[in-house]
Amino acid sequence: MRPSMQALRPWTRLIRFLGKDGKVYTGEPQGPLTWPKATSNLKLSAGDQDTLTAKVIKGDIFSSQSAATVTDTIVPVAKLLSPIAHVPIFRCIGLNYAKHAEETNMPIPKYPILFMKPSSALQDPFKPVVVPKIVENNQADFECELAVVIGKACKSVKEEEALDYVLGYTVGNDISSRKWQGSNLGSGQWCFSKSFDTFAPLGPALVSKELIKDPNQLRIKTTLNGKVMQDSSTADMIFHVPRLISFLSQSTTLMPGDVILTGTPEGVGFKRDPPVFLQHGDHVVCEIEKIGELHNTVAYESKFSPEE
Repeated sequence: MRPSMQALRPWTRLIRFLGKDGKVYTGEPQGPLTWPKATSNLKLSAGDQDTLTAKVIKGDIFSSQSAATVTDTIVPVAKLLSPIAHVPIFRCIGLNYAKHAEETNMPIPKYPILFMKPSSALQDPFKPVVVPKIVENNQADFECELAVVIGKACKSVKEEEALDYVLGYTVGNDISSRKWQGSNLGSGQWCFSKSFDTFAPLGPALVSKELIKDPNQLRIKTTLNGKVMQDSSTADMIFHVPRLISFLSQSTTLMPGDVILTGTPEGVGFKRDPPVFLQHGDHVVCEIEKIGELHNTVAYESKFSPEE
């Protein structure tokens, strides 16, 4: 570790990580967050970093972005963690891409469709999405989504001021169990079907709104075992990010660290012919332009142990 000698500055790209000294840090990565050689791997060593380093970020990222600054102290990265240590609540938007509404034969909604995920659904990059036994019957599905992290408390926000309350953007995967979500098992249980532990991976980095001026002009893509499944743009959102923040904050306080999952584009597994569902050992990569790649492997609970 080398000590800081340079003037402090605000962060623009943030990762949370386990350093090779065994300590957890927040830092600014010193290199691109892409892993072209990453493969399906359920071992504890999955996602081990060899060459990535980061400059340590000091201060509270939620007090104000200027209070959290980048030092010149460089730490080698051992493992990436979710960029936010704790998410108070995930507010998730259903059916928010026009082409996704078309593929599901659903009408364009008049207002954003809201459901929730609990904080316990959070998962780190490279760690497994654990599909519970009651979901192992061909129903687990992927949904790549732009994740908006709220930076300061806000309530009844005007649309034109909404982005002032954003801390940054990251990549999310809204893992879903379709039979519980639909009428087969759950009679429309959206929250239950999407809220299992590990069903909300986030990463690899949090990118500031200074680098992403318009969150609705980003390419968004999912690959499953190397095959492209989703390839679209956040421009296809029915309700753009400022509209979502304004709508969700009506007489409701959005808190620092809250995450808004903004919906998924077309190409989800259950609407394919034949349908494609996540299987034990599958490797899912969700990628968003200017943010990076979120890698996770799928583990069926009945076949998996953390020591595998």
